[in-house]
Amino acid sequence: MTARRPQRGWLALLTATVAFAPTVAIADDQLNFVSCPLVRDTASVPCWLAEHDGELYFLTIQSDVSAPVTPPWLGHRVLVEGTVSKEARICGGIVLKPVHLSVLPERDASCSTILPAEERYNLTFEPPRPPGPSGGRLAFAPGPAAAPPVGGTPRPAVRPATREFVVSYAFDGLVAFNHSGLLSEMLTFARAINARSVDIVGYRGAVRLSNGQTMVEEASIARRRAEQVAMLLRGANLTTPEYKVQWEDRPSEADGVDDHLMRRTVITVRQ
Repeated sequence: MTARRPQRGWLALLTATVAFAPTVAIADDQLNFVSCPLVRDTASVPCWLAEHDGELYFLTIQSDVSAPVTPPWLGHRVLVEGTVSKEARICGGIVLKPVHLSVLPERDASCSTILPAEERYNLTFEPPRPPGPSGGRLAFAPGPAAAPPVGGTPRPAVRPATREFVVSYAFDGLVAFNHSGLLSEMLTFARAINARSVDIVGYRGAVRLSNGQTMVEEASIARRRAEQVAMLLRGANLTTPEYKVQWEDRPSEADGVDDHLMRRTVITVRQ
């Protein structure tokens, strides 16, 4: 995996980037903010919360690193991008769903709050994995096996000759454990069609916060994303196709709505 370079502090990222800050207001149900995460203990599994403008928001439960929403870390601030849900509060916090979390790399000793367990906040479900450290997953570890077909064996589907894959990232992030399924799918498809070419384009994003400020990803992230995907595919012995690796250094425009979708690498696999 490509090594990370030193990054600017997150405060430096809150620059006066007027070009990336539209004058239109962010929707009332969309929240983008940076905060210290909080952990609330429960009888079943800890839950993660964050405070913003005097209100408490539920982010996720403690889970394996390969879960769709990776929990934040104590000792680090977190960028929260979420939609306010109408679901009942969880652990005392308003539910953000969907929610996208990006742990900021700089250490912050003030982010150390652990709230005690209270019976009224006990979750009514079991933790998604047994206690203990996670074993993690390899970049190309296979996902769960598909269920057998019902009613006999279906006819094999016609496989397309070209397919596009999109790898999405945390802010300033690269490939992580939760990308293993998508990378495995990409590799399986390329081998099945005897792919002749793989086009890879990396992109750099920005996010408009609810307070009107804009955070922009570091300058080299688009290149690093594109080159890392190419490295992983070649490292998995997909060496026959011709690779075309490109990136867009200019950050995508941020409007505060689904800005996380701009942090991506697009991979087109062709026969």
